[in-house]
Amino acid sequence: MPPSPQQQQDPQAQHRLAVLRHAEEITGNVALTCRYYGISRTCFYKWQRRYQDEGLDGLRDRSSKPHHCPHATEADVVNKIVYLRQHYHFGPMKIKMYLKRYHDIDIACSAVYRILKKLGMNRLPASQRYQRHDKRYTRYEKQQPGNRVQLDVKFIEPIGLPEQAPATAPTTGAPFLDYVLDRLPFRIEIIQTDNGAEFQSAFHWNVLDKGIAHTYIKPASPHLNGKVERSHRIDAEEFYRMLDGIVIDDTGVFNDKLREWEDYYNYHRPHGAQTPYERLKQKTEAPV
Repeated sequence: MPPSPQQQQDPQAQHRLAVLRHAEEITGNVALTCRYYGISRTCFYKWQRRYQDEGLDGLRDRSSKPHHCPHATEADVVNKIVYLRQHYHFGPMKIKMYLKRYHDIDIACSAVYRILKKLGMNRLPASQRYQRHDKRYTRYEKQQPGNRVQLDVKFIEPIGLPEQAPATAPTTGAPFLDYVLDRLPFRIEIIQTDNGAEFQSAFHWNVLDKGIAHTYIKPASPHLNGKVERSHRIDAEEFYRMLDGIVIDDTGVFNDKLREWEDYYNYHRPHGAQTPYERLKQKTEAPV
């Protein structure tokens, strides 16, 4: 029986199904999949049993969650905290949010901090620490999605092939723009880019032809594209690094993993108070 529209729209159930399929169709290994998604094998097998017994309905959140995980021992919780700290550099607040959302574990931020301090993990490496407040730039958010979109591209070496093109290919920006416009669920008014060769004349006129304004940031000022720079950093820390040790010589497999990461980032990854999807939904539903 095909899933109902309500089932299809449940991002939590779809994410858990993607995890099960990842183990079956991509890695063929439960341990590697659990490492990739940052979950325990106990959690994986629980989802697997529910899916076998109830189908997609079994992967949806229960109507009455326990206030804590009755089967989680202190060692289990500590292991999860250590894993999230080492692999994702999450702070106490994000660790608390992650454990609650994905493992039904309630733990105070102060308790997470005490565990990290006891293990000597309460201070991140210098390269991962936030700058002092007086050296950080002011964050901003436009009133409506699409008012101003920061755009950038990341060049990666073709899988299984030697590098043929220069590091910055001027023809890359235009097709990427079409891809972005097709994927975003809102209209873009202004696109903001750096001054790279890929964003010059061909890209610039392509943007204007679509009725969208195009503006460049000040040269040598990457902080002005701070949102997209932050996105690159998270991709490097939490996506590309998680591929270490997994040989990928197929573009299709890589794109599947990239789509899984995109889904996780937009719908499930802790981002402070809200995921990007939750924030977008709030902004588009709020009266102007």
